Amino acid sequence: MSDIEHLVEQATAEFSGISDAAALEQAKARYLGKSGSVTELLKGLGKLDPEERKSTGAAINSAKDRIEQALNARRDALRHAALEMQLKAEALDITLPGRGMSTGGLHPVTRTLERIEALFRSIGFDVADGPEIEDDFHNFTALNTPENHPARSMHDTFYLENAPGLLLRTHTSPIQVRYMETHKPPIRIIAPGRVYRVDSDATHSPMFHQVEGLWIDEDVSFADLKGVFTDFLRNFFEKPDLRTRFRPSFFPFTEPSAEIDMSCVFCNGNGCRVCSHTGWLEIAGSGMVHPNVLKAVGIDSEKYIGFAFGMGPDRLTMLRYGVNDLRLFFEGDLRFLSQFR
Repeated sequence: MSDIEHLVEQATAEFSGISDAAALEQAKARYLGKSGSVTELLKGLGKLDPEERKSTGAAINSAKDRIEQALNARRDALRHAALEMQLKAEALDITLPGRGMSTGGLHPVTRTLERIEALFRSIGFDVADGPEIEDDFHNFTALNTPENHPARSMHDTFYLENAPGLLLRTHTSPIQVRYMETHKPPIRIIAPGRVYRVDSDATHSPMFHQVEGLWIDEDVSFADLKGVFTDFLRNFFEKPDLRTRFRPSFFPFTEPSAEIDMSCVFCNGNGCRVCSHTGWLEIAGSGMVHPNVLKAVGIDSEKYIGFAFGMGPDRLTMLRYGVNDLRLFFEGDLRFLSQFR
């Protein structure tokens, strides 16, 4: 009987010293498995006489029960310890302050558009709007760009399927056309909005923004164009000494036409990497409104004259905030956009 008691004490001590569930199951096999110590004792009962077999069998079964109880107790202890470790690892410290909701802010391009609108409103310009889905007449023909005109190749765009003659507008000039159809001179407006062309790289996007300006009256000159746009750029970039220059160019809807450059806002015209060491940055296209455009909308081109210009607020935003990749504005990365809050 002392051997049986010793076996129980040995098993209990071994189980209590085990801290791994897999090792505990291996120890169980050594005592309660098919070839375990308790099983071997039960197999030996057949060699005993009936009286001894009865008392020894009862002692072995009692020992087996106590070993199983010690085993189950250790199993429970190991499960409890594992759960405690898991709870400690995954616990939430409720004493920490809450993160809360971060505040939103205007998109940098929206900020630029609002700034442009405010500056032009301050000198008497209205802000006009129009549809982004346009027809051929307002997007091309009324702007002195008839079918097969070579200038159309510069406006590869998105045409609507099963809707002949309809397309996503390629510039905001159609807004000017529609405004002139319903308003009589004098007209002073800017036309901001989204436009679409098939183009995509670090400085171009299939969808981008444009702001065009229009001033129609009886006595408007190229000098007015230069004065208005130079004053706008100086106020937008807050550089009163900023210089502009006008280079001859071609646009079907203006004659004469000119590209507008401004002195580099990063090097003050001395030459740097941004301006390719020229001291100048191309910023807009402009010109005096072509008589054919006025005729297309029913305005007397003999009596009225005017100028128009077009610029990209996305590019102005890049220059104002020092961003070198246009695509960053439209990827929706909060890490980037949060800098402008």
